[in-house]
Parts: sequence; C-alpha cells; structure tokens
Amino acid sequence: MTVRVLIADDQELVRTGLKLILEARPGIEVVGEAADGKRAVELAQSLRPDVCLFDIRMPVMDGIEATRRLPGVTIIVITTFDLDEYVFAALKAGARGFLLKDAGADLLVQAIHVAAAGEAIIAPRVTARLLEKFATLATNTPSQPFERLTEREEEVLLTLASGKTNEEIAAELHISLSTVKSHVASLMGKIGVTNRVQVAVWAYETHRIRP
Repeated sequence: MTVRVLIADDQELVRTGLKLILEARPGIEVVGEAADGKRAVELAQSLRPDVCLFDIRMPVMDGIEATRRLPGVTIIVITTFDLDEYVFAALKAGARGFLLKDAGADLLVQAIHVAAAGEAIIAPRVTARLLEKFATLATNTPSQPFERLTEREEEVLLTLASGKTNEEIAAELHISLSTVKSHVASLMGKIGVTNRVQVAVWAYETHRIRP
C-alpha cells in the first residue's frame, strides 16, 4: 500500500529535499506541499493524506495550531532544534511523533511507515533528553488515570516512554505483540489521551520517569 504524504514547511528548499527523499523510496507518494500552517490544514482536509509532516515554525499558522485543528489526522512534527519547547506543545496537541530535520533519510522513511501503521515515532536518540526537558516546563498538574494502572500496564508505560516499539516492548517483557497492543490501548483509555506519544509525555509529567 502506498503511503500518501503531505509536507508543510515554510522553506522551499526543505520541502523540495523532503519530497526528493520520500519519492525516491518505494511505497511513498507526496500528494501536496504547503508553505504555511493555514494552507497545510486546508490541504490535509481536502487531500486526506495518510501522514503529514509539519514544521513547527511556519507563518500565518504554526505547526502546533495546525496540528490542533486536525484531530485524528496522523501528523509528525519536524524541527531544527532538539530542545525546541514548541515540540512538547505539538505532542500535547496530538502529533503522532517528532523528528529532527537532521534525522536522516532512513529514519524519516521509517517514521512515516510507522505512523501510517498506527504507531508513533519517538526517536530513541532524543526521547529521554527531550521529554524530560519539556516535562519540567509543564505548568499544569497532569490528570491522574480514570482507573488505577495494573502492574503490567506500568511496565508497558515505562518501556513505551523510553521510545521502544511494540515489537521491542513485547521482546523485553516476554509477552505477545497482541498483548502489548491491548495494554497500550488500555493505557490510552485510562489516561484519556489519543496516541502513544501523549502516553509517553504523561509518563514524564507524572514523574514515573524522572529527569
């Protein structure tokens, strides 16, 4: 199945580079480009891409607000700085993951396929440093789960927050892949979030993982 991608970045050179990288790989088609967040929202609504790549800093409307206006749309935010405070806000707004612009072609392609499959990309190289940093910037007291987490759910939560995929979690905890998916779904329901990246952020906010 071909993954249809929308790219939004205010720099034409960046958009062109991303498009060249993606369309050189099988199974990916770039269906649209936008130079600002407002246009990105319009194209996402009309083209219905499988995955959107949104820059954080864009004119007219930034990537955070664009993400917030597209609930249910699979969005990966990209940024130049690994300590950009806007990334945390984007994840809270519902982004499926984040990447640095220097992540490399292989990780970019992997991220798109992972996101299209319904999971999230949290680059292990920057996960702990980034989320720990932004957890300390959170001003709101995080909500507690509607139901108490089980011991196994706590284990899955910690491994997920460290950036591991479902397959890696299954191997580490010696459980089946379907069981991992079941626990992740349960975590999202109990915590009241819509994707696994928000689960990871919540783990840091509640100090289950400490800086």
